[in-house]
Amino acid sequence: MQSNAQTNKAVLDRYLSLDQGKRVQALYIWIDGTGEGMRSKTKTLESKPSSVSELPIWNYDGSSTYQAEGSNSDTYLKPVKMYPDPFRRGNNILVMCETYKYNKEPTDTNHRKLCLEVMEKAKDDHPWFGIEQEYTLLDQDGHPFGWPKNGFPGPQGPYYCGVGANRVYGRDIVEAHYRCCLYAGIRVSGTNAEVMPAQWEYQVGPTEGIDMGDDLWVSRYLLERVAEDFGVVVSFDPKPMAGDWNGAGAHTNSRGRQGTQGI
Repeated sequence: MQSNAQTNKAVLDRYLSLDQGKRVQALYIWIDGTGEGMRSKTKTLESKPSSVSELPIWNYDGSSTYQAEGSNSDTYLKPVKMYPDPFRRGNNILVMCETYKYNKEPTDTNHRKLCLEVMEKAKDDHPWFGIEQEYTLLDQDGHPFGWPKNGFPGPQGPYYCGVGANRVYGRDIVEAHYRCCLYAGIRVSGTNAEVMPAQWEYQVGPTEGIDMGDDLWVSRYLLERVAEDFGVVVSFDPKPMAGDWNGAGAHTNSRGRQGTQGI
């Protein structure tokens, strides 16, 4: 296992337990220019905000996140939702943000702005969503977590919702992520091992309107952040392994006044 995973997390606890006074650490989270990757940075606030409207707009170097040219790289973070921080705890918070260019136009990967407009128009229909997010755990060398380095595990069949060290890989990460989501107030309704070993699924929702997107993206951030502590990589690739191995997706279930349907 590579050195990133070998730092002693128990040592960190000494410092996280220090009193920070009334000041609050706010971790701003956003989607980068790939439309898939997530970024974050921390801002100190003088006190705990009572609503997202009290959070300041912040900026960052968009040329380093595939969202701006180097000659005009100022890109802005607009807070849209905040969550309790399961890593720093206390009054510290996570802040989901929209991203805007130097001219105050949305960045190319800021799809939330338009989505919110649509959800506002549809609010009387009370659109509810539940998303089944699948993912694969990888070693830092890109090989599926727990798989033999010079071969493959046994054929698919015993791994789905399985139990036992010869069937389930990475349950510690799954349990830690589950608890972090619940702490943050994200409605995770369940989780299970998937068909391919080292592949898992968790379900977000049912949640109404724009909260579905916010909660899903923050849950993904929490998953990658938890896996970071374990020295493991998370992949949302729809087909991480060639051959007769299951793919991964994000199945969407929706419901409004017209009834229920899956996407």
